[in-house]
Amino acid sequence: QVQLVESGGGLVQPGGSLRLSCAASGSIFSINTMGWYRQAPGKGRELVATITSGGSTNYADSVKGRFTISRDNAKNTVYLQMNSLKPEDTAVYYCNFRFSRYSGGPWLQYWGQGTQVTVSS
Repeated sequence: QVQLVESGGGLVQPGGSLRLSCAASGSIFSINTMGWYRQAPGKGRELVATITSGGSTNYADSVKGRFTISRDNAKNTVYLQMNSLKPEDTAVYYCNFRFSRYSGGPWLQYWGQGTQVTVSS
């Protein structure tokens, strides 16, 4: 069984910063892509950022230059550093891992439980 546990959300003023973390535990052999997605009230879930096992990153245009995704493979953890936050960044943020449980095994995708980020004065 695999679990993804997120932390770091909260309330912050516009222009402020937050750092999200998502750690995976359980039976994991290899993690390919790690990512962050978000869902604002009344909207669909959208990609925020992803990072591959080789360190290649991809960002939504709306967060480029403000957010930074990183990973610690030894800890099976992905981070999202969010700077210059705007009210429109308010959403529930979800981490997503693509991983295999054993060598040669199929790739699986798991989601974290979500953490609320609210940007408001």
